[in-house]
Amino acid sequence: MTTDEVLAGVGPRLRQMRKEREVTLAALSETTGISVSTLSRLESGLRKPSLELLLPIARAHQVALDELVGAPPTGDPRVRSKPIVVGGRTHWPLTRQPGGLQAYKVLEPKRRQEPDPRTHEGYEWLYVLSGKLRIVLGEHDVVLTAGEAAEFDTRVPHWFGSTGEGPVEFLSLFGPQGERMHVRARPKGA
Repeated sequence: MTTDEVLAGVGPRLRQMRKEREVTLAALSETTGISVSTLSRLESGLRKPSLELLLPIARAHQVALDELVGAPPTGDPRVRSKPIVVGGRTHWPLTRQPGGLQAYKVLEPKRRQEPDPRTHEGYEWLYVLSGKLRIVLGEHDVVLTAGEAAEFDTRVPHWFGSTGEGPVEFLSLFGPQGERMHVRARPKGA
């Protein structure tokens, strides 16, 4: 919604609020110190709303300024995404913007698989939340447990999955080539 559209909706909202409270223009004028003609022009859209006009009206009606201008409600900050199942592995996207760095919570079920290393452009960082995650990276074959992390260039042949002993839950951050994760640590004694 543009600023002009928001401002155009203020007048009708002011009129409706005043009428719902059964307040006359004269009574509102007396309470706010704003002339009847200014209030009338404001409600009809002939006068642009300003902060110096809206603040006394909000006080008179005992409402937040947001309610007068019809500000959209602040969004829920929680990321609620639908899980995506790919090859038996469940991914919950934790980022909303396409492109750039992507974050996922991943659940790999208990299963034994033959590693099939692949390569592609990018850089990946993995952090194990629970269970054991087997990673085959080039000539390395390692198992990460809860609290351990790994990062690697995805142009190196790689594969990761369950050890077969149980499910594994981990976080995956993936970025385009050259975009690496930065871990900041405070030196001891700082």
